[in-house]
Amino acid sequence: MQSDDLVTSLKTDLSKSCGTVRVLVGVTGSVAALKLPVLVSALLQLPGVDVRVITTEHAKHFYNPSDVSVKIYTDKDEWELWTDRSDPVLHIELRRWADLLIIAPLDANTLGKIASGICDNLLTCVVRAWDTSRPLLFCPAMNTAMWMHPITAQQVSRLKEFGYVEIPCISKKLVCGDEGKGAMAEVSTIVSAVRQFLAQINWLIQTNTNIFTLRW
Repeated sequence: MQSDDLVTSLKTDLSKSCGTVRVLVGVTGSVAALKLPVLVSALLQLPGVDVRVITTEHAKHFYNPSDVSVKIYTDKDEWELWTDRSDPVLHIELRRWADLLIIAPLDANTLGKIASGICDNLLTCVVRAWDTSRPLLFCPAMNTAMWMHPITAQQVSRLKEFGYVEIPCISKKLVCGDEGKGAMAEVSTIVSAVRQFLAQINWLIQTNTNIFTLRW
């Protein structure tokens, strides 16, 4: 597809949003990414919600894109879209589009990147450019041994200092066979957390309050 066609496709996709509240889902390279289709379907059941997805390359290993009913943006899209100074920058366009960003799952690698300010793919660029007056929720997911490493708590604490909201991981038997804390929160828990923030966003819209003045 030529660059002009890509720009038109992007503008069409982001402008045809049918929801009152726009939710951007980031998915990273944890095995919990296999729950992406279920999470997206559940979010779309919330009244007035529209959803788009940003995937990392490693996350693609765990789900079938055909099972996800919304547009999935990739690193390839970021670089193919921009060929000239007048072209839109995808991570900025997505940052402008979304009212809420949720990263589910957030793997150990991406957790470390965000805590350190690294932005070397589409998702981490969106996070680095994110307006911190808008809610950003994150759902850690990793092996128990990785979760128990001392640096993990430091990095989670760092994200909270940025104003991001943790949806804590849970204890269960992991796919690797280990049992303990590190599994991503259940989809129902994640959707419930998103619903609470959507209620606040909808209230702001109904009262004509500037959404960007609220500190989450």
